[in-house]
Order: sequence, then structure tokens, then C-alpha cells
Amino acid sequence: MIGSPLIDSEQRPQTCANMFAVASGKGGVGKTWLSVTLSQALVRQNKSVLLFDGDLGLANVDIQLGLQPGRDLGGALAGKYTLAEAACGHPDAGFDVIAGRSGSGGLASLPAPRLKGLLKDLAALSHDYDRVVLDLGAGLEQTVRQLAGLARTNLIVVTDEPTSLTDAYAFIKLAHLQDPGSDIRVVVNMAASPAEGERTYATLLKACESFLKISPPLAGVVRRDSKVKDTIRHQMPILTRHPTSDAAADVEKLAARLIRRQ
Repeated sequence: MIGSPLIDSEQRPQTCANMFAVASGKGGVGKTWLSVTLSQALVRQNKSVLLFDGDLGLANVDIQLGLQPGRDLGGALAGKYTLAEAACGHPDAGFDVIAGRSGSGGLASLPAPRLKGLLKDLAALSHDYDRVVLDLGAGLEQTVRQLAGLARTNLIVVTDEPTSLTDAYAFIKLAHLQDPGSDIRVVVNMAASPAEGERTYATLLKACESFLKISPPLAGVVRRDSKVKDTIRHQMPILTRHPTSDAAADVEKLAARLIRRQ
């Protein structure tokens, strides 16, 4: 059953108060870019930050950052080294990264004992940082939701595309069923304007209030910005390459708001 937990709730580690899970129902909404930019924005708020690439099969945090790490999540899961030893620092952005491994198969294929060990190790490692950002794989798999359940705050990234709204609603529904008290917030990405972003949020909010009887708040709106493609092309964080761009400013506001609300 889709609602049944892969790991019993009594066996899962406690949620980590300093952890943000960045999720989406579908790909193509800028989730990884947002995770990278949010991590750097938190560093600029004088926080020590770990960015965890939780998408084994389609991992691309290291690609967006131009990193070639010698160790990654796949090696840690295989027992070659610890999760902490898989972390590497980004020289410019100032945060640590645990890279995934593209083409190795998604987290959905992990046996329950290994997933339980990963959750436990990640929770323990979170104590070494002020903030941890989890870049989760797109989709609704149980393993993705187990990782999301480790974070105190879930940031659901959505755009104005109908499929994005539908899939974001599905993710929120399942996350709410798994933990009715979970802190779920919405980030509208690639919005034509702040007003358009708020209208997109209002559409999702209406569905959540009508069918789930919950009102996930709007964490922030990130405007569509041509500088984003340029930074991805050059494999550099936008706050390094274009720190005064609209999208960079919006994510910095998001980071400051998250720190205040935690």
C-alpha cells in the first residue's frame, strides 16, 4: 500500500530541527538549483551547512557545482567509508556536499535495513552543522518520503505548470498522511513576478484546504531569471556568479525567512 511506511515510525530517527528537505512531485522545477542556492544563502547567514544529494539515480548536485568528489553517497552506502567521510567542501560557496552517484539506481532499491542506517547516520551527522539541506529525488517513492520525514521542514517546490501543481499536491497529501504534524511549506519557483507566484501558490493552497483541510504556508517566491541558466552552464552557484540577480535576492530572502521561523 502506498500509505504504509517502509520503516516503522518507532524505528525512524527523530526529526532533525536544523534540517530542510527540498522536494517536488516532479522533475524540472529547479529543485536542485534551489537546494544549491539555499545552501549558499544559509552560509551567507553565517551558518555552517551540509548539502546532501538524496537522488542516487539522477544525482546532479556535483555537476551543477562543477565538483568531482572522490567519495560519494554510493560509496558510503556500500560501506567503503562513513557518511561523514563522504562529505567534501565547496571552495567558493562555503558549504559541504555529500554527492550522489548518477546511474547507480534510485534510493527506492535500498533494502530497509540499509535505509534505516542511512537515516540514522544522517541524523547523527546533522549535529555537526547549523543547517542541513536535503535535495530529494523527484517523485513519491516511500524512500523519498522517509528522507523527507527526517527533516523538520519540507520545502515543496512548484511552478505554474499544471503537472507540477498536481504532483506537488500529491506529495503534500502523502507527507501529511505520514505525519499530520509535519511542517510543510511551499516555494514557487520560476515565477513571472511575485504576484504571479502568489497566484500559483493560491491555486495549490485552495486544493490543500479543500481536500486535506491544511494550509501549508508560502515560504517564498523565486522569480524566473535568465542568470540561472548561465550559472548552471558555468557550473557555479548564482550567489557567486550573479549575487545581485533577482533569483539570488529571492533565495536570500527565503533563507532569512526560514531562519527566523525555525
